Amino acid sequence: MTAPLSNDLRKRVIGAIEAGESCRSTAARFGVSVSSVVKWHQRYRATGSVAPGKMGGHRKRVLEPHRAFIVERINQVPHLSLHRLKDELAARGVKVSHNAVWQFLQREGLRFKKNTVRP
Repeated sequence: MTAPLSNDLRKRVIGAIEAGESCRSTAARFGVSVSSVVKWHQRYRATGSVAPGKMGGHRKRVLEPHRAFIVERINQVPHLSLHRLKDELAARGVKVSHNAVWQFLQREGLRFKKNTVRP
């Protein structure tokens, strides 16, 4: 992912627009895209700042509050498959992909049956 352009450039672009220059000519003059100029000007009008918004970050772990249930189910039924565990979570109102369940189990160091077809 690329880093946001400097606040100095953003301020100069906004200064040119506030002085009456068009977005297209400002974009050409400073070597940035027209859409960036428009978005920066919208941000400036809305917030009074040209600073970029937050980029990236981490998503909260959806299965963390249900850890006790998952551990209990794996202890009760050691041959439980990923898809069945996912279905049981869905029955409790937790809709996640089997990949999210897999990552949670791997992160927690828990074991599970890897294939629903094998005995």
